[in-house]
Amino acid sequence: MASLILLAVILLVISFTAGSFNPGMQRFATLFRIGGILLLLIGLSSACFRVIQPGTVGVQVFLGKIQGSVLSEGLNFIIPFATVDEYDVKTRKITFSSTEESGDGGGAIEVLSADGLSVSIDMTLNYKLNPSEVMRVRKELGPGNSYVDVIVVPTARTRIRENAANYNAVELYSAKREEFQSKIYETIRRDFEKRGIILEELLIRNIVLPASVKAAIEAKINAEQEAQKMQFVLQKEQQEAERKRVEAQGIADYQTIISRSLTDKQLQYESIKAMQELVKSPNSKVIFMGGGKGAGASVLIGGN
Repeated sequence: MASLILLAVILLVISFTAGSFNPGMQRFATLFRIGGILLLLIGLSSACFRVIQPGTVGVQVFLGKIQGSVLSEGLNFIIPFATVDEYDVKTRKITFSSTEESGDGGGAIEVLSADGLSVSIDMTLNYKLNPSEVMRVRKELGPGNSYVDVIVVPTARTRIRENAANYNAVELYSAKREEFQSKIYETIRRDFEKRGIILEELLIRNIVLPASVKAAIEAKINAEQEAQKMQFVLQKEQQEAERKRVEAQGIADYQTIISRSLTDKQLQYESIKAMQELVKSPNSKVIFMGGGKGAGASVLIGGN
């Protein structure tokens, strides 16, 4: 744009001054003049329009002041010769981690828990600029992505340290981890909102405890698991003992009922039935059977 306008001015100057320096150039003056005017019109036209790419917005700055409204994606009419600062309003991610491949937030966040232990927290934030607040961000923080270093990183680190001080190390590691994550999300979200930034998601990736504390927690978890295992074994043994007791009681009840129902006459009757069956057998020889009280023995001789 600027180069077109500069070239147009040069051509116009030549068209008006060429005849005085070289009479032979006079016949080209009109051609230079037309070319200069066309280039000037093209340059001025291009200076009045700006294309904003998808996922970005623009802010006009003219003579040191922010002008107009936020420029949305597409073709926009702007003040000629105004500069346009573009801002990315897509979702961005920043990770606070001690690992080399993902520590773009400046390393893991070191905090002190309520019981005075040093805890390292790895965390990821998903955030973006609020398109309707971009002009305020430009005015307060300047052009470019300076808001990341000025707002996002310091706010996240400060709020995590403040909230972590309300929990002891074991709670951060296990019992109240989700509660801690919810609290820091809400705290950071409010701070970001005040500065024109939208916090979409906060994820605690890892919490690293001192080695001694971690070993104690793992030992406690192992002990609890072992206790649960022994409780299961005990319940199983109790159920087996109950089964055997019920079985024994059933046998005892059966024997009691049988003993009460077997009279001498019933026994004699059963003996006669058995003898009748033996008589029918081709292999029976000699059988002696008691005849009950006061009765002699019965004798059966038969067979082949």
